[in-house]
Amino acid sequence: MADAGGVQTSGKVVIKNIGLLLSGDIDNPVLSADTIVVNDGLITAVGSASDCDTDQADVVIDARKTCVAPGLIDSHVHPVFGDWTPRQGQLGWIDSTMNGGVTTMISAGEVHLPGRPKDIVGLKALAITAQRAFDNFRPGGVKVLAGAPVIEKGMTEQDFKELAEAGVSLLGEVGLGSVKAGEEAQKMVAWARKYGIQSTIHTGGPSIPGSGLIDKDVVLEADADVIGHINGGHTALPEAHVCELCEKSRRAIEIVHNGNERVAIAAAQTAMQLKCPHRVILGTDGPAGSGVQPLGILRMVALLSSIARIPAELVFCFATGNTARIRKLNCGLIEVGRAADFVFMDKAQHSAGRDLLDSVQLGDIPGVGMVMIDGIVRCGRSRNTPPATEIPVIVGAAH
Repeated sequence: MADAGGVQTSGKVVIKNIGLLLSGDIDNPVLSADTIVVNDGLITAVGSASDCDTDQADVVIDARKTCVAPGLIDSHVHPVFGDWTPRQGQLGWIDSTMNGGVTTMISAGEVHLPGRPKDIVGLKALAITAQRAFDNFRPGGVKVLAGAPVIEKGMTEQDFKELAEAGVSLLGEVGLGSVKAGEEAQKMVAWARKYGIQSTIHTGGPSIPGSGLIDKDVVLEADADVIGHINGGHTALPEAHVCELCEKSRRAIEIVHNGNERVAIAAAQTAMQLKCPHRVILGTDGPAGSGVQPLGILRMVALLSSIARIPAELVFCFATGNTARIRKLNCGLIEVGRAADFVFMDKAQHSAGRDLLDSVQLGDIPGVGMVMIDGIVRCGRSRNTPPATEIPVIVGAAH
């Protein structure tokens, strides 16, 4: 289930008989289409079967009226190397998360590496090595964007330039290292941004030894691109402070599974009230002390749909298109030219919901029937979700 990056190609894939097509686009979350055509990992057509070129396909998938959505994106993970996490001594956590519909993960720092180097030469070497390793190795086919250095005192602009030139595009959570003051963080965040490196800041109380409280004033002054786990990881700021961050900052609002659920709901509702739902993205913040959450993103979708009372089709956008646009990824949206990363879902068997969206609105997580990454089927019926009412089937090649 683990592949070297970019080895396989999908050929021409036709997905037909789609019952519900979620776009990932928060401005137009549901598409009126029943067919997707893929060629070598990219979407080439979306529409009705009569309007798409479905001839001579290498693979044909009958969705059997289930829902197709962009593959889910976990905006906040802490990988180390391979499909192993020393934090919980667990193997296979990335492949297991793929069974929860996640096709892309974004590192917020490889902070759990035993003996993680904190000197500047060492932290740069670790970031470059992690970036290279996960670029070459994809557990379960999942795209892990890794190599996110935790910034430390003494770093200069030249260090950020060298990291960018080496292919590093992310910073680990600002605040997990020795840089905790707003003014100092702002300077380094600006250097990172200058060289195309996206930054995330820790928000809330300390999560691991060596981290510390990052309050609203530090978050605002640092002005990182992503307000990391705005609902705390694990300990949240006061709810009023979180709402103030939503209002005063224009940066991405990241809500995570391993945080304060009450504050997660408040942050999402505040974003809706401020008419900036496009800023909301979802992560798990795992592996962590809470463990590994293969269904963490789906659980966040169900939580925000049912308790925060945000339409399910919009919350799915938080976990797909919003993240793709903020993170500048070629996935997360159902549109021509995007990566063919899909999760096929249906309501869980015996859910009280009328259909998938209604079941999620009632708080049930859906059943995953298939996951596709770059046009290649990575799993059928999920081993982790409740069984879907209906699942797609591969019916062979078209002739």
